[in-house]
Amino acid sequence: MRLIFFLLVLEDFMLPCFSKRILGFECPGCGLQRSIAFLIRGEFEAAFHIYPAIYAMIPLVVFLIANSFFKIKYASIVIKTLMISTVVLILGNFFLKLI
Repeated sequence: MRLIFFLLVLEDFMLPCFSKRILGFECPGCGLQRSIAFLIRGEFEAAFHIYPAIYAMIPLVVFLIANSFFKIKYASIVIKTLMISTVVLILGNFFLKLI
């Protein structure tokens, strides 16, 4: 019951983007909170349109958690690859929003 209530009021507790408010344009992190809200509601396509890097962040976070519990042989290569892809998607999305 609490989870359902949390999901219903999730958007009421989102933090505003101060760089958007002060400078007038979105920062590289704008859209992450809304994208997570869409994922929780099961709207996967909308989550991608709001913040495409969310689908690179999820495997990165899951892998980092798994790597802290288990010894993974090529963990550093996988982590570097996931981090680079996440940064590329974040910056690519940011520059596309500027255009």
